Amino acid sequence: MYQRLFAWGLSKGGAAHERLIQQRKRELLAQLHGSVLEIGPGTGANLGYYAPSARLTGIEPNRHMHKYLRREAERLGREIEILDGTAERLDLADASVDGVVSTLVLCSVADQQAALAEVLRVLRPGGRFVFVEHVAARPGTWRRRVQRAVRPVWSLLGDGCRPDRETWRAIELAGFSAVVCDHFRLPVPVVWPHIAGWAVK
Repeated sequence: MYQRLFAWGLSKGGAAHERLIQQRKRELLAQLHGSVLEIGPGTGANLGYYAPSARLTGIEPNRHMHKYLRREAERLGREIEILDGTAERLDLADASVDGVVSTLVLCSVADQQAALAEVLRVLRPGGRFVFVEHVAARPGTWRRRVQRAVRPVWSLLGDGCRPDRETWRAIELAGFSAVVCDHFRLPVPVVWPHIAGWAVK
């Protein structure tokens, strides 16, 4: 029930947050060409940012998202192959894609290290992982305390999302040959701190 509610809510209420990060997404995603895998494409918020040359595949574990994703792809005239699966178990061959994208997804995966290991596995040598994620506030701050306090309910209503994950550390430790990560804040409740950047296999 909560997955269905989350899918519906995201399709209706994600526009305000999207406006705040669309420029960063546009700059990062437009650089990807060839075969591109998006982990957790949700309702298709990123589809309009990809270069025309990008061949898109999406792994979306919440099947209630699929109809919204197909609808958005049709509206934009984009083709995307939608597969079931999870970030920790991608149904793709080793070294089979040129780019992998995760936007507001690593907060929700059960095992970040396993998910990032899968990203490295499916990327071709020199392939790029692009990410935009909300992350934990600094330890000891009131923002961090708020994130911890609301985590149980936030996770229940947000399809497993945890607002207090230090995702940048997981990316730095995953084994990429290079990582570029920008920390910034958005004027949104609970998930103020964000990161955006890319990493190379």
